[in-house]
Amino acid sequence: MRYVVIAVLLLIVASLGSAMFFMMHDRSGSKRMVKALAIRVGLSLALFLFLMGGYYFGWFAVRL
Repeated sequence: MRYVVIAVLLLIVASLGSAMFFMMHDRSGSKRMVKALAIRVGLSLALFLFLMGGYYFGWFAVRL
């Protein structure tokens, strides 16, 4: 499970980086930045729900 969380976090950062790239280089009113940010929000929400569900169903060991 740890590797899934790390992979999704990397995808979130990559989506944020692509949005920044599109913001700097697209001057024609393209919607690619908005799409990249929407993907980032969707991935973040999915990761949050996955972590909450995993905690609820006991898929993760509790470590402090």
